[in-house]
Amino acid sequence: MTNLKTIDGQALRSTAVLRQVLGAVQEPFVLLNVRGNICEPSVYMQERMLRVLEDTGADMLYADHWDIAYDEAGNRTLTPHPLIDCQLGALRDDFDFGALWLLRMSSVREALAGMDTEYTYAALYDLRLRLGDIFHLAEKLYCEVVTDHRTSGEKQFDYVNPRSREVQLEMEQVCTAHLRRIGALLTAPFRPVPRDETPFPVEVSVIIPVYNRVRTVGDAVRSALDQVLDVPFNVLVVDNHSTDGTTALLDGIQDERLVHIVPEQTGLGIGGCWNRAVYDPRCGRYAVQLDSDDVYSGPDTLQKVLDCFRREQAAMVVGAYQMTDFQLRPIPPGVIDHREWTDGNGRNNALRVNGLGAPRAFYVPVLRSIGFPDVSYGEDYAVGLRISREYRIGRIWEPIYCCRRWEGNSDAALSVEQVNAHNAYKDMLRTIELKARL
Repeated sequence: MTNLKTIDGQALRSTAVLRQVLGAVQEPFVLLNVRGNICEPSVYMQERMLRVLEDTGADMLYADHWDIAYDEAGNRTLTPHPLIDCQLGALRDDFDFGALWLLRMSSVREALAGMDTEYTYAALYDLRLRLGDIFHLAEKLYCEVVTDHRTSGEKQFDYVNPRSREVQLEMEQVCTAHLRRIGALLTAPFRPVPRDETPFPVEVSVIIPVYNRVRTVGDAVRSALDQVLDVPFNVLVVDNHSTDGTTALLDGIQDERLVHIVPEQTGLGIGGCWNRAVYDPRCGRYAVQLDSDDVYSGPDTLQKVLDCFRREQAAMVVGAYQMTDFQLRPIPPGVIDHREWTDGNGRNNALRVNGLGAPRAFYVPVLRSIGFPDVSYGEDYAVGLRISREYRIGRIWEPIYCCRRWEGNSDAALSVEQVNAHNAYKDMLRTIELKARL
């Protein structure tokens, strides 16, 4: 087709190369293969994509596809790979558009004219944020050979791997510039945390939502009860109607600091369990997260969190954690400390990344004014975004938490559809937050 140029765009992460290659395109449309993987188009893929791009007036179009995989014997399998819509809050630099992007060159030229910063890694990200109308065509129009065969649990920490630090700094620059262009960049000073003189039964509560974790929840509870703290604390375990022996195990732990809560309501998500604990009259002034299959890294974790609250006058504190196997032996990528967070720009960069870190702790008077969404994914991210809009979030950079990876993790091996649902939900949270900031 004479009005379409096809380019292998894998090298276009550099601004200089992007300008050079796309600047030479004379056709009104260009099709980029941004991953460089082998792609097999359907018979009328180009015609269909061009027609829809023209009909919608979009600046960019992407489509669903099939994944091609080969086993050791060379047998080929096809798996459908649906994608999700690109909404206002889809600011992740790892948003999955698939390998093939169809671009309107008049919009590309306008975007290139405004790109005044030279990037080594983030040029494509910069370009796509400058394209105003991106259309998702929910039709499988090509096949792509899969080259990354890792599970979802192995991929999810790629963006915080220290080896990608230079890349992440550039991505942050691009996202920050985008927020400034659209008027959503936060620069105002943080609000002081409102002081609440209401008496609390204890100063600190560890919150552990649990459902069917009889193999691990005992370790989590013992790690919480073993904390050494200069103020009274308790452990609130919200047992979401477990059926595997978890309830009996918890009932067998004899410690007056342990509060075993079985909600009256069934079907709560993790966020709903958190709300049940946070609004319980036995909850302390500060609430600290502990997942039911993880443990604190030492008996001083809570003290370090409390000291950070006192020192930084924050409404939320986030620590760093060590990735481990089930036996608590360190595994790659090692320590996850979210160094991309800065006091000056962390609340803006939070709209780009997919999480804030762990363990997460909250000043309960502020938390009670916000509440958790009753879901089992992204509930903590929703609260963190909301708090960051107004209040300081304190950070602890040393690992104070062990995140255990094992076959029972709920995110160990998610399907494409489950990953899509998670990503779409967090994009929606970012859309809500972005609209509030605008």
